Amino acid sequence: MTDPYGHPAQPSPAERRPSGVAAILDGFAALALAGILGYFPANVFIDYGIDDLPRDTKIVLGLYLGAAVILLIGALITFFRAVAGAVLLLIGGLATIAAVVTEPLLLYPDYFGQFFKAMFQFVPDDAFVRVAATVGGPVVLVLSSLPWTFRYLRYRPGEYPVVSQKHPERSHPSQGW
Repeated sequence: MTDPYGHPAQPSPAERRPSGVAAILDGFAALALAGILGYFPANVFIDYGIDDLPRDTKIVLGLYLGAAVILLIGALITFFRAVAGAVLLLIGGLATIAAVVTEPLLLYPDYFGQFFKAMFQFVPDDAFVRVAATVGGPVVLVLSSLPWTFRYLRYRPGEYPVVSQKHPERSHPSQGW
């Protein structure tokens, strides 16, 4: 195939590599949030033990720990440029939000508003964990749901075009003798 001037057609320009800023920021935010969320249940388990805690407290701590594990695995998979990492980060962001909202519903049912007011005043122990989860969960959720994140994770570079090489010894007609 030739162009309008009779020259051989050039291959189409390669697709631009998408920017990975959103996916990388999402991975680092999820990694930091996973560390913070994992600290809270570990600290409580060390201080009180698992057997001494009420059932509702175990549920809340399990939600925090589960969100931390999902975020950790999702961040690591995202760094390896797999779409499953972004999906896990979406689930981890939702699990983080669920853990923060479930805690006052199960442990302090009549003090929902006061719980968040005290939390943002850093009154309870380990309030920084709850504030980080309240802020970081939606940040991870939004970053992992952006189209740029999925575009970066789905991108696979195409094969490079193979240009036919003409060697001078092969370009001359054979002498035939």
